[in-house]
Amino acid sequence: MSAANLLVEREGAVAKLTLNRPEAANALDIDLARALVTAALDCEYDPAIRCVTLTGAGRLFCAGGDVAYMAGAGDKTAAATAELASTLHLAMSHLARMGKPLVTIVNGPAAGAGYGMALSGDVVLMARSASFTPAYGMLGVSPDGGLTWLLPRLVGLRRAQEIILTNRKVGAEEAEAMGLVTRAVDDDTLAAEGAAIAAKLAASATYAIGSVRALLLDSYANSWETHLELEARGIASAISSRDGQEGVAAFLAKRKPDFTGSR
Repeated sequence: MSAANLLVEREGAVAKLTLNRPEAANALDIDLARALVTAALDCEYDPAIRCVTLTGAGRLFCAGGDVAYMAGAGDKTAAATAELASTLHLAMSHLARMGKPLVTIVNGPAAGAGYGMALSGDVVLMARSASFTPAYGMLGVSPDGGLTWLLPRLVGLRRAQEIILTNRKVGAEEAEAMGLVTRAVDDDTLAAEGAAIAAKLAASATYAIGSVRALLLDSYANSWETHLELEARGIASAISSRDGQEGVAAFLAKRKPDFTGSR
C-alpha cells in the first residue's frame, strides 16, 4: 500500500519502494519515516515478497533529514529530531534484518541519512551522475542513518574519518573504486539493471539469502568459534528447507533449480 510520500509497487515477487517527495529532494520528515516503517514491516512479513528495491523519485535519491521539519519544532527540535532518526532507524533495521535481499538504486545525489540508506543495500547500484555527501558538518551535527557504522566497514576507518569530517563529496566512479557501491551504472540503464538484479535475487533461494544477510551483519561482533557454529547451524537449516532440498536435487539431476523461497 502506497502513501503519498512513499510509493510501494509490486512486480512479481519484487517490492519496489520509491521515496516520493521530489519537490523536497526526497528529504525525510516524520510522515515519510513512518511510511518506511510500515512498508518495511509489510515487506518483511509478506512471504510473497522475495526481494525489495529502494530508490528515489525525481532527480535526487534522498537529501537526508528534512531540516525545515526539524527546525520547525521550535524548542522541541531535539525531541523531533530524535523521533525522526529513531523512526527511520527502525525502518532500516527491519530492512536489514528481513529474510530477503535489499537492492538500493541510487538514482541521484544522496546526502545525510540518505547516504546511509543508499549504502544499506546488499547490492548498491549508483547512477554515474549521482554522488554522496555527508552534509552533517555544514549543519553542525553528527551523522545518523547508520553512516558511521557502514562507512568504516566499507572503506576503512581512516578514509571514513576524512570523508565525514571534511564533508567530502564522492562521485559514482570513485564510490565504485573504493568499494562504497556494487557498481556505477549509466543513468539511462540504471532502472533496467536494478530490475534485472532484483528479479534474479527474487528467483533465488531467499531463505538461504536471509541466513547470509544475518551472518554478514553479525560477523564483526562474533568470535571466530561463535561464527563458525552459526554457519554450521545455518547451512544445516538451509539444506533441510524446501529450497535446500530442491537445490540438492537439481544439482544431482544436473538441472536448473526452481526455488520458491520456502523454508
